[in-house]
Amino acid sequence: MHTFLPIAYFENQFVPFEEARISIATHALHYGTAAFGGLRGIPDPQKSDQILLFRLDCHCKRLSNSAKYLNYDLPADKIQQIIIDFVKKNKPNKSFYIRPFVYTSDLGIAPRLHNIEKNFFVYGLELGDYLSPDGITCRISSWHRQEDRSLPLRGKISGAYITSSLAKTEAVEAGFDEAILLNSQGKVCEASGMNIFLVRDGKLITPGFDQDILEGITRGSIITIAKGLGIEVIERPVDKTELLIADEVFLSGTAAKITPVKRVENYHLSSERPITEKLKHKLTEITENKDSEYQDWVYVIPV
Repeated sequence: MHTFLPIAYFENQFVPFEEARISIATHALHYGTAAFGGLRGIPDPQKSDQILLFRLDCHCKRLSNSAKYLNYDLPADKIQQIIIDFVKKNKPNKSFYIRPFVYTSDLGIAPRLHNIEKNFFVYGLELGDYLSPDGITCRISSWHRQEDRSLPLRGKISGAYITSSLAKTEAVEAGFDEAILLNSQGKVCEASGMNIFLVRDGKLITPGFDQDILEGITRGSIITIAKGLGIEVIERPVDKTELLIADEVFLSGTAAKITPVKRVENYHLSSERPITEKLKHKLTEITENKDSEYQDWVYVIPV
């Protein structure tokens, strides 16, 4: 069961979460004409009267760009102010996750993006570890990631996540924790809702934007952190067979943070993960606002 934060932002006002409801005729529900974001927040472990949000500006900018695919002009600064007010009203006292959502709220039945009402809501829930921090098992999915020529994959378009859902359920029902999808060229793309990294010979490798991946904010943060630590980062196509012989593999995302992979299919990976652990420790220090070098990545909200 989820524990939702008590206040939501819905139809231009803050209301109790239970009162934020949409019609069964809502356009986005039928056609996937929506886009969402997701960002984590934590009570400041050093100061009890503050909430910390990780890379708030980047999350708001990405959602604003996702809204553009829906013919919806929603400025990033407006999203940011609503999220700040949302946090102040809820005053969460545990680690939490915020889900902002833009959608076609019209009750019409024609699949379109023009001449149709759009709207925006925000809700949140308490969230600890999304996946086991000790390591997970992955299978290569029989479902392939969509192509950017058929879907705007740089946006978190809700309709696109049917593929992720199919892949995740296929993996779990086969006895695995998570799925890894290949793209249309047969190259490693990403997990069901996370980017993927591997380590070979001390180098950090990850599929580039030309591989139909989501432009992950945590992914970009990890690349910057790694370079700052003197770790060589290579963005390039990745073959499936590379995962099976990699020194380390991990997934990254807002919910997953950095989650190590301990097995891909029936290939067991090393339990020694020096680079993964180094990056994970650094990312934790940054999100807890304990690293002065990256303080501009953390938005502090007094509550």
